[in-house]
Amino acid sequence: MESLRVGFFTEIYLPVVNGVVASVEGLADGLRARGHSVYCFAPRMPGYEEADGPVFRMPSLPLPTKTPYRLTLPVVSRRNRNGIIKRLSVVHVHSPFVTGWMGLRYSRRYGMPLVYTYHTQLEAYAHYVPFEPNATRFAATQLTRAFANMADAVIVPTRAMAQRLVEVGVRARVEIVPSGIDVGRFGRGRRDEALRARIGAGAGDRLVLSVGRLAKEKNLELLLRALAASDPSLRLAIAGDGPMRSELVELARRLGVGARTKFLGAIPREQLPDLYASADAFVMPSTTETQGLVLAEALAAGARVIASDSGQSRDVLDGAGIIADPSAAGFARAMREIPAQPDVGVATAARHAAGRFSLDAQADQVVALYRSLLEPAKIA
Repeated sequence: MESLRVGFFTEIYLPVVNGVVASVEGLADGLRARGHSVYCFAPRMPGYEEADGPVFRMPSLPLPTKTPYRLTLPVVSRRNRNGIIKRLSVVHVHSPFVTGWMGLRYSRRYGMPLVYTYHTQLEAYAHYVPFEPNATRFAATQLTRAFANMADAVIVPTRAMAQRLVEVGVRARVEIVPSGIDVGRFGRGRRDEALRARIGAGAGDRLVLSVGRLAKEKNLELLLRALAASDPSLRLAIAGDGPMRSELVELARRLGVGARTKFLGAIPREQLPDLYASADAFVMPSTTETQGLVLAEALAAGARVIASDSGQSRDVLDGAGIIADPSAAGFARAMREIPAQPDVGVATAARHAAGRFSLDAQADQVVALYRSLLEPAKIA
């Protein structure tokens, strides 16, 4: 079959490391492995040079708040517009903001299908905008609906998010395609006693791990309060960084669990498989994810997973983990049940469940979607 030329337009890209970037990179790798060309258009990041891949950086400005993200200026050189964009088969946007509207404009101008991946529940991030929260959430929902309805197809990673879009009035075609991970790489994670000791778990301790951005929407205060209400043998390691780090460190101190909590900072992705596998349980208190790549990563590493009760977490775990009430008491109850020794049955079930999130499966589904959108154009 003819190879495709796909244009990714994303508001967030390297060197930022988060779930959206990991998802975009993973899909690009999967498409390229199948012989398709992927061209990524993203904001320029001062001081950062690309290591590989055809990435075209657009001018950008800093945002007024302290954040690694940038405001994209919708400027593409004539050379890239004529040599790359006009020759694309499909435009695939990963944001409903500036880069998304750029992708929409080019798809309409040059007659190409537009695919939009719904990565983020924007209304869950209203606290970052200096306006009245309810009005901000309403505006975010309006934006999501309006932009999604201009796409030829919208990709969501879970059934819960497909239902969410229907509820807010999206009438465009919606396809459920789980965001992929390198299942094999995370599956090679191994329990490392020396690593456990370095992050504060002594003999007889049970180690609980959280991985993600330290931000309000991740609900990490819940973990600290659950730890304070749990057995003293429990230790909590938090991997990641973000605007709430100092606040969380202070909260751990006030709750009397500072000595039982280790803030690891940002961890290179190549070190995550062993980290997941070395924990006695992986915990995710957030209910704001559209999928939660970390859940799939933890499953692939064979971890016991405890996640806040939400439709998307239930979709991802599909019975292979523990669903907890999203409260300190709910997580404390679940954490008290963590066994002192690894459970081979739990690890096997987790790894089996992770197979649904392979990069191959994601790429195959997305290519099939692209081709289904292109076929009517060929017939016409």
